Amino acid sequence: MQKVLILDFGGQYNQLIARRVRECHVYCEVHPAAKADPEWIRGFDPIGIILTGGPNSVYGEAAPRLSQNIYEMGIPMLGICYGCQLMAHQLGGVVSHGADTREYGRTLTQLDTEDVLFESFTADSITWMSHGDYISQVPAGFRITAHTSACPTAAMACPEKGFYGVQFHPEVSHTDRGSRMLRNFLYQVCGAQGDWIMEDYIQVAVRELREKIGDQKVLLALSGGVDSSVAAALLARAVGNQLTCIFVDHGLLRKDEGDQVEAVFSKMNLNFIRIDAHEQFFTQLAGLTDPEEKRKAIGEAFIRVFESEAKKLGQTDFFAQGTIYPDIIESGRGDAAVIKSHHNVGGLPDHVEFREILEPLQLLFKDEVRDLGRAMGLPESLVNRQPFPGPGLAIRIIGEVTPEKVATLQEADDIFRSELEAAHMNKLVGQYFAVLTNARSVGVMGDHRTYDYTLALRAVTTDDFMTAKWARIPYELLDKISGEIINKVPGINRIVYDITSKPPATIEWE
Repeated sequence: MQKVLILDFGGQYNQLIARRVRECHVYCEVHPAAKADPEWIRGFDPIGIILTGGPNSVYGEAAPRLSQNIYEMGIPMLGICYGCQLMAHQLGGVVSHGADTREYGRTLTQLDTEDVLFESFTADSITWMSHGDYISQVPAGFRITAHTSACPTAAMACPEKGFYGVQFHPEVSHTDRGSRMLRNFLYQVCGAQGDWIMEDYIQVAVRELREKIGDQKVLLALSGGVDSSVAAALLARAVGNQLTCIFVDHGLLRKDEGDQVEAVFSKMNLNFIRIDAHEQFFTQLAGLTDPEEKRKAIGEAFIRVFESEAKKLGQTDFFAQGTIYPDIIESGRGDAAVIKSHHNVGGLPDHVEFREILEPLQLLFKDEVRDLGRAMGLPESLVNRQPFPGPGLAIRIIGEVTPEKVATLQEADDIFRSELEAAHMNKLVGQYFAVLTNARSVGVMGDHRTYDYTLALRAVTTDDFMTAKWARIPYELLDKISGEIINKVPGINRIVYDITSKPPATIEWE
């Protein structure tokens, strides 16, 4: 099987590059640039190397480098952002810094359509930039293949060596036809044949899980969501009855959701166990208002429940969960900045009574997880289930979480979701939910003054949950939903609709 090596320099989009490569049916792996040396790379045997972006300047004292010998191995190479600057710097070009050349966001870019990366493109294109330094002089043997009004070298190429560099990020959806640029590099420069599909990922993952787990037992945190359900199916295929799936009903689920999850999974051969932990979670959350504290409290409560159940079941060495890559990015694992600690990553306590935590989906994005579920034969009703965070409604209630607030939000959220589904809008949005804010305002109902909570409605469209746009729900439908909620749910007298995309916001409010 052909392989592409992605060398990571600490960029936020490193796994997004991997996702785009896999979409082209080419197998790839992401490895820290620091571990790369010619001998190790020969053993990996890649058909091409991609250098990611990163936060450093190539002139910085701590700036990561590549061994100069790697450029002499005859392997095609594509540098992205910092990777492009590093290639230029190490091969004799000049990287400069200037206040007038800083570019962030969507940028009009002029492309050389004779270059292999930009074949069949129009000369004027939009790319996604994020840089302060720029390449002021390309190395000998290179030519400039793209530029902007502020950046003289938006792309460069040395076809004789198979070396290419782009200052922008082709892996993000904001770059016009960025995936096509990557595909051109993979197929026309590296000679890819497209010999990797999701079924191959399943085979590799199952084999690795069997080798790691052996004859030991595994306890899986099953929420009933897409991620944990696909993880359960993957582990069940790998180790069968060695797997026990624990569904923790923490009292923070959507209306009637606990019973729905039990109805679906109790019929499957997964050793399904439902645990009522309402009291434990509400006690853990009492008095907490900071979102990070709430997430960490929930993470600790979850793991303590699982530890308790593991002792009842006997020795359980492995704890598994459906962590996916956006969880890791936002929780700040590795070099990424902390955006918010997901309960299953940054929210976990320092000490857990399991030998190891298994995360078989941690390199996949949401749409890839869905594809994996389909490839394993899971029903569409499960694969396309609306995403729901592990901490549940606790992170959709601003301020302290109480049973009374949860009950209010459950009713309001159910109306919002039901009305969207009745209007078939649910097929057009990636995620939709209600948020009970901590803001209270004056209203009038039945000639009486009210002083109740403001409810926020949130709906977004997204492909990968790394970026998202607010959904354009018709005003008539929003008007109907607002009236239904205010008339039927006590304690709410004002409805607002969130029209913020990600970034700058996140999809969830906390």
